[in-house]
Amino acid sequence: MAIEPMVTSGSPETETLDDGWTVVTVDGSRAAHFEHTIAVTDDGPQVLTRPG
Repeated sequence: MAIEPMVTSGSPETETLDDGWTVVTVDGSRAAHFEHTIAVTDDGPQVLTRPG
């Protein structure tokens, strides 16, 4: 499972560009995005992208 939060400095409204991949804010405000990949195991969730 991937959790991909995006923080914007303006409106939370976004749109995906014609390339089918790029996401931008509708109002053109700056945004930051990051991702964590999590494996759900019998022993509970494991964050696979956690540093160190």
